[in-house]
Amino acid sequence: MSSGAIPLSVIICTHNPRSDYFGRTLDALRVQTLPAGKWEMLVIDNASKQPVQESFDFTWHPGARVIREDKLGLTPARLRGIAEAHGGLLIFVDDDNVLDPDFLETALRIAAERPFLGSWSGQCRPGFEEQPAEWTRRYWGNLVIRQFQTDTWSNLPRLADTMPCGAGLCIRRNVAQHYLALNQAGQRSVQLDRTGTSLLSGGDNDLAACACDVGLGVGLVSALKLTHLIPPVRLTEDYLTRLAEGIAYSSILLDRERGITHPPRGAVGRLADYVRTLLLAGPHRRVLRAAYRGRDRAIAGLPAS
Repeated sequence: MSSGAIPLSVIICTHNPRSDYFGRTLDALRVQTLPAGKWEMLVIDNASKQPVQESFDFTWHPGARVIREDKLGLTPARLRGIAEAHGGLLIFVDDDNVLDPDFLETALRIAAERPFLGSWSGQCRPGFEEQPAEWTRRYWGNLVIRQFQTDTWSNLPRLADTMPCGAGLCIRRNVAQHYLALNQAGQRSVQLDRTGTSLLSGGDNDLAACACDVGLGVGLVSALKLTHLIPPVRLTEDYLTRLAEGIAYSSILLDRERGITHPPRGAVGRLADYVRTLLLAGPHRRVLRAAYRGRDRAIAGLPAS
């Protein structure tokens, strides 16, 4: 199969997936309204202890391939998926994402109707196992929960209001190839994504922002919908604190990769940070302190904690 011979490639990067979650991800793909002959499915098994090919059935899809990537990390897995994909449009699906039945069909329609977009994603509804504590709502955005009614887009690679997320990320082949080339040429000095238990979270933004590098836009499309399955452990104070630190750390590194520098905080800035944390109570204070810690470690060139 030559490059671009099929319209769409679904790329699932997975590391030691939770079987019930991954099973729901595959079930949702199995009932897509887009005929299976129009898309391929690449499962990038990123150094899972139990090879996913031994635990899950992929034979229902005629274009399914399971590819082992032993270099641990979401970035190496994504790069392998891009290198192996044949589709003109690539869609990254996490192993805890449950796509709406028309997701792939809608993504292809958006690609045809909006040629100015190079990368886009949609709405991510929460799929909680247990009702979370109300105080966590402030941080649901960090868990890739995003619901909206109006489509937005821009050609600004670091504008949060139009930045696609990694869950259900749709990206044109030429944009993905540009990202692959940057990494192969050594123009990405660090991995901005998760490796093992690390909670760094900037690689999807870097990948999506490559659309702007090639003269296209980034955006959010309300018609694209999926459910993000979220276990209780991701709604604990400890996890949300570590996640806030990882996101803040990653954001500074991503800015640096794109030529945006952040000077160290001076005395006035440190005092302002201190006052802001004092104004908060309970877990909110701890989360904000963690975010500041991640930011400051990245500015100082220190490794993530």
